[in-house]
Amino acid sequence: MQIAVTQDTFALVQVFTISRGSRTAAHVLTVTVTDGAHVGRGECVPYARYGETSDSVAAQIAGLPADLTREGLQALLPAGAARNAVDCALWDLAAKRAGVRVWDLAGVKQPMPQVTAYTLSLDTPDAMQAQAALHAHRPLLKIKLGTPDDMARLEAVRRGAPDPTIIVDANEGWTAEVYADLAPHLLRLGVAMVEQPLPAGADDMLGEIARPLPVCADESCHDRASLPGLRGKYDMVNIKLDKTGGLTEALALKGAAVVEGYAVMVGCMVGTSLAMAPATLLAQDAAFVDLDGPLLLAHDRVHALHYDTAGVHPPSAALWG
Repeated sequence: MQIAVTQDTFALVQVFTISRGSRTAAHVLTVTVTDGAHVGRGECVPYARYGETSDSVAAQIAGLPADLTREGLQALLPAGAARNAVDCALWDLAAKRAGVRVWDLAGVKQPMPQVTAYTLSLDTPDAMQAQAALHAHRPLLKIKLGTPDDMARLEAVRRGAPDPTIIVDANEGWTAEVYADLAPHLLRLGVAMVEQPLPAGADDMLGEIARPLPVCADESCHDRASLPGLRGKYDMVNIKLDKTGGLTEALALKGAAVVEGYAVMVGCMVGTSLAMAPATLLAQDAAFVDLDGPLLLAHDRVHALHYDTAGVHPPSAALWG
């Protein structure tokens, strides 16, 4: 089997900002695996927050053996972007070899369209109100926050979009004091969930302060090994393929999290439809789905995922799986 990796760039429609910085493009790695007769593809987004660069992830992939199997991959690479792209490419290859859809191989039900959040990036209150008004027709909005003066942004978004359900993502940007002050206002404004309000590794206070609305672990939850450290602090886990290291571990994490009583959110990095496609299998029965990466792009892959009022649809076989 041959494994190839390319670095690709997809421009965004507009600048995307979170508490850690801004970007104008999605920089992704595309992995292709072939047995000579069939080709499988996967995509990942190396993330500096986890010590990844495009070059470091490409080097991890380049070092893999030619006789690679999906089962063996789990031990060869740690959870992260490199393993994700290869794991998803191997799932795609297996489906093409078998002539069936990937959900049949995975033993999960056929995906149906799922309502997805649309993300409003961090900006001034006026700019966020304008963006909220532009997307007020959407049923679910996700707001990027994470500064001590977020109250004005929250109020502005709700003025711009009175009707949608709102979830907020602080990207580790608050302190326990800031979150405690904001929490009653989140409830007042109809916020349904808050994602990663405190930094991973410094989130023990979540087990000691009131959690009046569900709190979701993002940076604090990567794979099944993360679950013991979440007890008493979080109500929900955000499963992202680039954190779990692919669909194989993501499916296992989802099952384990549900058994332990956590609700599930399925999220994404800012990537293309190829990155979102495997996550549509996870999105079934999730409390919240946030697979809007392609909606933020100026252009997407060929055979892109379809989005409409029903949400994000499962991929065509021509795209993945």
